[in-house]
Amino acid sequence: MKLRLLAIALVAIAASASARASDLATIARASGTPDIPGLKMVWLAPWGDLANAHPWRNIIVHQTEGPAGSARGGALLQNKNPTRRGVMVWVETDGTVYWAVAENLIPTHGDGANRNDNKYIDNKPTYRQVVGNNSVGVEFAGNYPDVTRGPTEAQIAAWKILVKVLRARYGIPLERVYAHNWIDYKDARYCEGCALATMAREWGE
Repeated sequence: MKLRLLAIALVAIAASASARASDLATIARASGTPDIPGLKMVWLAPWGDLANAHPWRNIIVHQTEGPAGSARGGALLQNKNPTRRGVMVWVETDGTVYWAVAENLIPTHGDGANRNDNKYIDNKPTYRQVVGNNSVGVEFAGNYPDVTRGPTEAQIAAWKILVKVLRARYGIPLERVYAHNWIDYKDARYCEGCALATMAREWGE
């Protein structure tokens, strides 16, 4: 009897997870400013018709040497000048996500995918290929004054949902989620975006 109840409970959990994934996929195809369960979204630039979005192929995870609260300022500046150096999506230390740039515009981020030493990943498929004009940039604020400080628990919780939304919306496979340090030579004091990109890949589908 106990085994039967356990089996029923496991089936229910699996069904619930499948329903959530299905709901997220539906939301990811929406337009406007949808409510995304589990995310506190600030829509500075609403989603348009997905058919008109830029053909994004990758996700690059960045971390900015700004204090807590700097994501909002960065996102507002990005929204005013979308093609400046920066990213489309900003994540604050409290987990708030700012969608700053319309998805048909291309912010300037990345350094040309100049890493080719295979230090973190195989760079043959990334060298000069995973660049700003084909990659959604996501910036996590808050590693100031200690650049080695990792993301907050709230940022990790937001990322767990956000990365699934981005992948579902633009059809980006797991293996195309990259840390900035994996594809570009960056600050030697820490590995920018590495923990977050690794988490995304380990979480899987």
